[in-house]
Amino acid sequence: MRVLIIGATGPTGRELVRQAREKGHAISALVRRPDAAAGLADVRLIKGDLLDASTLTEALRDQDAVLSAVGTMLSRKPTTQLSDGARNLVAAMERMGPRRLVCITGIGAGDSRGHGSFAYNWLVMPLLLSEIYKDKTRQEAVIQASSLDWTIVRPAELTDGPATGAYRVATDLSGFVGSKISRADVAGFMLKQLDSAEYARRLPAISN
Repeated sequence: MRVLIIGATGPTGRELVRQAREKGHAISALVRRPDAAAGLADVRLIKGDLLDASTLTEALRDQDAVLSAVGTMLSRKPTTQLSDGARNLVAAMERMGPRRLVCITGIGAGDSRGHGSFAYNWLVMPLLLSEIYKDKTRQEAVIQASSLDWTIVRPAELTDGPATGAYRVATDLSGFVGSKISRADVAGFMLKQLDSAEYARRLPAISN
């Protein structure tokens, strides 16, 4: 499958690239700075930015699916980077394809707020991530309002541990509390969605 990965130079994006390559996918990566893509072997690099809609046409050409692990710099200031980028991406995908989008946000966005660990809910979120997650909530809303075949993946706190394949997936958050999950497991779950409609137009939360 021909897959465009956005956020490929970040830690989760690099894990997506590694696992996608192992599965034999043809990988393209949208990167703002090609020099930041050192170590991404067997990847077609496309210089561009979600905030510059004009760069998305070439990036999306002939792709079968998009995997987004895009993030934003840690800041307590209000931001619209994620929602603005989602708006550009959705418009470009609806105009020229592909239809399948698998995107990471996180536990704390939308109706998943309050479903993390005690420390995450009452310390990390209000002190460090409040403004970012407000924008992740807007990002989710943009994607949900689209006509795309989307899946929004909401991982718990990310770690650099190995892939285990042993994690919980919930779309009904009643009683669900997410603690941690490895980036490797998140990447594996995202890639599984390329061949499955189980979570199409749904927002699965995942945690160990």
